[in-house]
Amino acid sequence: MGDVGVSTTVDAFSMFWNPAKLAFLDDDDQILSISYNPYLSRLVPDINLTYVTYNQKISSNQAFGIGFRYFTLGEIQFTDENNQNLFLAEPNEFAIDAGYSLKFSENLSGAIALRYIYSNLTQGQQLAGGIQTQPGQAFAADVAVYYMGNEFAMEGGQTGRFTAGANISNVGNKIRYTETGRADFIPTNLRLGGGFIWGLDQYNQLRFHLELNKLMVPTPPIRDSLDPTIITAGKDDDVNVIRGIFQSFNDAPGGFSEELREYIINTGVEFLYDNTFALRGGYQFEHESKGGRKYFTVGFGLRYSSLTFDFSYLIPQSAIVRSPLENTLRFSLGFNFNSNKK
Repeated sequence: MGDVGVSTTVDAFSMFWNPAKLAFLDDDDQILSISYNPYLSRLVPDINLTYVTYNQKISSNQAFGIGFRYFTLGEIQFTDENNQNLFLAEPNEFAIDAGYSLKFSENLSGAIALRYIYSNLTQGQQLAGGIQTQPGQAFAADVAVYYMGNEFAMEGGQTGRFTAGANISNVGNKIRYTETGRADFIPTNLRLGGGFIWGLDQYNQLRFHLELNKLMVPTPPIRDSLDPTIITAGKDDDVNVIRGIFQSFNDAPGGFSEELREYIINTGVEFLYDNTFALRGGYQFEHESKGGRKYFTVGFGLRYSSLTFDFSYLIPQSAIVRSPLENTLRFSLGFNFNSNKK
């Protein structure tokens, strides 16, 4: 659905999109799910992302979730400064997170999630000058809220319902790959959006969602070509995490117009029949100067008893050249241990 998720209804992967949604699980829900995403398959065959998550309702207004994400960059040939082969390695990263969600009222919930990140990109390779690399490690937290409005009647027996959500994710320490080198920000992100659920009749629904994403890390300034200590536009990005979060909203070297280009727009629509079959589509827009990830998505979902299966396909928007995001597939499989489920 164009990578929307903060304002959608609760699902198996709410720990990633918005952990506050977990409080809206049905009573006795216990959901185990796995997602598999081959990535950049047009470039190499062995980069992929795997995500396993477990969510459980623990009372009428409380729920928790745990997740494990594993990303492998495949096999990479390391070389020295003279382009001589050193060794083959398989850089990888993983993250373990746990979250708790609580309903504040019938319509509003909040959540906090904690995360441990381990990033082994360099495989202990020694850099020029004898600098020894090491795996990067970080601890982070998410803070999220979710709103599910009451259903209201519309003309012709149809119904409507509004949803909204916000999630500030990956608020944590900087990550470092050498003992003496500069530490890097992890991708702290603000995700917010809203949705509308349109009940066409007893069996059919349409769901519409619009969301924004903003990376809350400092934008690198423009420095003098002769003296890098002099900043000619923007602000110094060598700041602490908290200052970097607030600074990220007004530090673009190009001013307000560039700040606006740092927002990613995500839209998605879903047709749902009897809570058993779904057709989905969406679109993501990211400005060319900030990454240029623009693509459509299509997909479907099936539910049979306690088992669910979802599939999506990414279609990059590229009029001139073929994109490495072509042929990006996503698969997920889930099982609900709630014996009361139809």
